[in-house]
Amino acid sequence: MSLLRLAGRPMLASMFVAGGLGAVRSPADLAPAAERVVGPLRQRFPMLPERTEQVVRLNGGVQVVAGLMLATGRLPRLSALALAATLAPTTVAGHRFWEAEDPGERMQQRVHCLKNLSMMGGLLIAADDTGGAPSLLWRGRHRARDLQREAARLRRSVRTPARPAAAAACIRAKLPC
Repeated sequence: MSLLRLAGRPMLASMFVAGGLGAVRSPADLAPAAERVVGPLRQRFPMLPERTEQVVRLNGGVQVVAGLMLATGRLPRLSALALAATLAPTTVAGHRFWEAEDPGERMQQRVHCLKNLSMMGGLLIAADDTGGAPSLLWRGRHRARDLQREAARLRRSVRTPARPAAAAACIRAKLPC
């Protein structure tokens, strides 16, 4: 693993671990802001818990677990996708700058919203990062190509010695017994 990945993943994950712990410990503080987003999500996904505090706690739990996984390099691509999925509703619920009346508050919420969008970009890059190893799709295609080459070589190697034997069989068939 490169030094940049070794340092960058925990740095990217740190905000999610800290924010997720806050959401798990005290979901009631975040529930009023989250209700605007949880209501429509609950209609689309009926398996979500009924109480908004439970959804906030669930979101925080996913952030803590996926953040720790990203920081330690365990399934980093999957954990980065999970964090990106939790970040979208968190941003929409918590940083609604378009609704702020006070210009100072609006500017602060806009900065936080853009910060979250930047973090989402980093997570999407991390989700696409194969760690220097080729992707599964690339490996599959090249393995299939290697198998085709191997099969062609095998066909040629079987045909070459068979030609003299086939010619000898033809000659024998024409000779009287």
